[in-house]
Amino acid sequence: MALPLMPKATAVWLIENTGLTFEQIAEFCGMHPLEVQGIADDEVAVGIVGQDPIAAGQLTREELEACEKDASKKLTLSGKAREHLSTKIKGSKYTPRARRQDKPEAIAWMLKQHPYVADSKIVKLIGTTKKTIESIRDRSHWNINNITPKDPVLLGLCSQMELDTVVDKARAVAEKKELGTA
Repeated sequence: MALPLMPKATAVWLIENTGLTFEQIAEFCGMHPLEVQGIADDEVAVGIVGQDPIAAGQLTREELEACEKDASKKLTLSGKAREHLSTKIKGSKYTPRARRQDKPEAIAWMLKQHPYVADSKIVKLIGTTKKTIESIRDRSHWNINNITPKDPVLLGLCSQMELDTVVDKARAVAEKKELGTA
């Protein structure tokens, strides 16, 4: 799925200026087809000015015309836009104050459910420090008696997709090590 830089504005423009299906627009913009239909019915995104994906370098005119002729084709980002998205630098993750006390519980859950995940990956996923992970692992954390393992996705500290990616990669590395030593 290709995601334009301003999905609703791009969807508005595509609805107003092309003969694409709602499914094609939804797939390209990372939206649900019903949301695209809501935009077309002026129920969603009222007042948003459409953004031309061709002028923004997200699509080529030829690809747009080909997709209009064949409803089964999917729109894809042009090479220039794909490069721009891949070079985006992700900053450190901000966690609201109300969620910060949940991090030790998420760490405890990760250590219990997925002990093969490296500490460095847990640091990035949850936004914590190695010192905190070590203190929970050796049960020297100042609040260890009140920590109950809870899923970081349910706590809102990461998405399910991020968690699955980290776990799958760690599992593959652990299996490689196991095969190499066996």
